[in-house]
Amino acid sequence: MAVYEGLRPRSIALPGRPGSAEHPSLPRRRARAAVRARRGPNRLGIALGGIVIAFMLAFFSLTQEIHVSATSYDIGRLQLEHDRLEARRQELNSDLSRLGREPAVRKLALDRGLGQLGDPIILPAR
Repeated sequence: MAVYEGLRPRSIALPGRPGSAEHPSLPRRRARAAVRARRGPNRLGIALGGIVIAFMLAFFSLTQEIHVSATSYDIGRLQLEHDRLEARRQELNSDLSRLGREPAVRKLALDRGLGQLGDPIILPAR
């Protein structure tokens, strides 16, 4: 069984170890567990972490590109719809201008079977 001097309290009557008073001991430095175990930083873990971050950034960039492309597609589709509606509006305006005049109204009435009005009948007042 091993006996360690530092574990028991010293008695006053017993002298200390020889030579211990002449050479004061240096304070001990606390070393990290990785240094005590002679292990450096895990380079594989750092590399995997870097790869994961790179993929996350790439996916974020890809998401933004898809969003911009979809927005551009929607803008193009809406521009085509606007052009089509503008052409339809111009067509309706020209039809109203053409059909709203007297000769066009008379022709449409004759085509549908209505005849020309005769002279008005005037009734005498009593």
